[in-house]
Amino acid sequence: MSNPEFETLATAAFKGERVAARRLAARMQLSEPQALLQVLTLAAGALGLAHLLAEREALRLRDEERRQARLAVSAHRVAARKAAMQPSTAGWRGWFDGSAHPNPGQIGIGALLCGPDGQRVEISRRAGHGNSSEAEYLALTALLEAARDNGATALAVHGDSQVVINDVNLGAARGAKGLEEHRQRVTALMAMLGDVSLRWVPRHRNGDADRLSQQAIDAHN
Repeated sequence: MSNPEFETLATAAFKGERVAARRLAARMQLSEPQALLQVLTLAAGALGLAHLLAEREALRLRDEERRQARLAVSAHRVAARKAAMQPSTAGWRGWFDGSAHPNPGQIGIGALLCGPDGQRVEISRRAGHGNSSEAEYLALTALLEAARDNGATALAVHGDSQVVINDVNLGAARGAKGLEEHRQRVTALMAMLGDVSLRWVPRHRNGDADRLSQQAIDAHN
């Protein structure tokens, strides 16, 4: 059994199953991967190992999403407390939203960029195929690119995707897997712009960006 195959089994196994596999390996003189395979095959029963692995992966993804949401709420509260202690100096403001219909499916992105002298840039376009997190990241990227092209400074960005905002704020060390390229692009643009804050807002306070993202999908349909 290759290391990737064993890592897949080890990730799917519950703690008690890993303990049982170690005991079985010692008792039957098996390698730990062989023992773990036997334990999980027995746990899978008639539905089969592939079904068990898929079920466990779905459970892991749900748990990860909940963890990300909790972290996002915590990060938002910390940011809100800091913001309350000092006045905002942002001269530019932006909102972003991305939609995937279905999920995954056709992506529509929307963004609104407003400047201190009445500048207003609206973005509404299709952006290929992907899931909702990718859609949100593409919308954020488009907003930051528009900010760069318009010479924006002191930019306050708002979005209702806790997953993406938390992913950017936590950085590469603790960010979500599968979003690395999007995160790198966004962080590079933010570094280029300089003074950029990224904050979560409830969906009802992100109406313009949501409308623009849905408009991109509706126009295609």
